[in-house]
Amino acid sequence: MDTLILGVLAALASAFSWAASTILIKAGMRDKSPVAANIFRLYAVSVMFTAIFLANGTFSKVAELSPKLLAVAFVSGAFGFVIGDYFYLNALKMMGVSRTVPITSTYPLWAILWAFLFLGREVSAQIIVGAALVVSAIVVVRKAEEEERINPKGFLFAILAPISWSFAILTMDWLTGYVDVLTLAGIRMMFAALAVSLFLPRYAGELRRITLREALLLTGAAATGLLLGQYLFVYSINLVGSQISAPVSAINPIIASTLAILILKEPPNRKILEGLILAVLGVILISTG
Repeated sequence: MDTLILGVLAALASAFSWAASTILIKAGMRDKSPVAANIFRLYAVSVMFTAIFLANGTFSKVAELSPKLLAVAFVSGAFGFVIGDYFYLNALKMMGVSRTVPITSTYPLWAILWAFLFLGREVSAQIIVGAALVVSAIVVVRKAEEEERINPKGFLFAILAPISWSFAILTMDWLTGYVDVLTLAGIRMMFAALAVSLFLPRYAGELRRITLREALLLTGAAATGLLLGQYLFVYSINLVGSQISAPVSAINPIIASTLAILILKEPPNRKILEGLILAVLGVILISTG
């Protein structure tokens, strides 16, 4: 199969995985704080990757990595799954899936900017037009937030999340030139779990109160979003680069918002749907530019 097609398919598959994870997170953190939910799912996926690494001997590859590569992997994991997800999960709790995801889906815009500035990737006029559409989507959704008087703090968090994610994507793109896909996906999760442990003393009591149902939902979110979804995303970046993988994977707002409307019964309004359409058109232009 052609490398470009395979990379795009992997990015699309990661988008489906993330969308499913978004719904599971929303359902699993109804009575829990976003940080506690994130700690649980990062620990859960770290256990999953540890089992995989022990089974196939990947830890020997980790031991061979230089301190520099390990340090960059730690920063990448921290920005992607601790800092970025802190903003994302709080926005999700404040505003809901169908309002948060269209805003956070702008991470390809930032990823393309960083790839242009730091990796020397070419940015065409079509990509600029697509980026403009994505920004327009933010404006449209912001108007919806103002009309519904939703906490502006949630909107700010929804903006900061994709900026953090895009920095994680930039560092991950660079790392794919030195670390194989499975090893990179796993150590980023493990380092993220290590970083998020700073919050453990504060949220230990809340974690002990997680019910079996919540644990199963959050474990499912870890398996779909952090194990499968992230592996596929790293694999896609390894094949075609973040300037293609990030925009293609951003199709997940349509999937997540549709699932939120169908399963979580979140009522969309006209401006939110308009924002989704603009965001999707933007990422299509970016991914084909």
